[in-house]
Amino acid sequence: MMKIYVNEMETPLGKVYLGVSEEAVKYISYDEASFLDDRMDVSNLEIDLMQQLKIELEAFFAGEKNDFSVPIEVSGTAFQMKVWEALQTIPYGETVSYKEIAELAGSPKAVRAVGQANRANPIPIIIPCHRVIRAGGKLGGYNGNDVDRKVWLLNLERPF
Repeated sequence: MMKIYVNEMETPLGKVYLGVSEEAVKYISYDEASFLDDRMDVSNLEIDLMQQLKIELEAFFAGEKNDFSVPIEVSGTAFQMKVWEALQTIPYGETVSYKEIAELAGSPKAVRAVGQANRANPIPIIIPCHRVIRAGGKLGGYNGNDVDRKVWLLNLERPF
């Protein structure tokens, strides 16, 4: 059974729910119950990694930090893992298309599957799925189809 420490945090995007193990950030979610399951031993104890995550997120939301040093750990299908690795190569303040991510993940025709992998991203913000847009510059959905969050994050990263 995996020990997960959970906590919540108010952000400019609303409340986010955080999940960490002793070693790594496992989840950031806009939905409290989205990552919890009965295979987890859940504790609300705020360990050092949780405190570090909150500090880094606060700095990011304040526009003072554009990268993260907290260790992360995700699990998914082989394709999801490739997509999430590709997402982490997108520079702060830039966007790429779903097609570009599909190409980076080694499956150039898997554009829709990239969208599904983005939706399944367990660590949004740190794994920046908000930086992926449709061809032609249109915005796609974001984490539960909340495009307003995506717009806010993109504007944070590209100040005028």
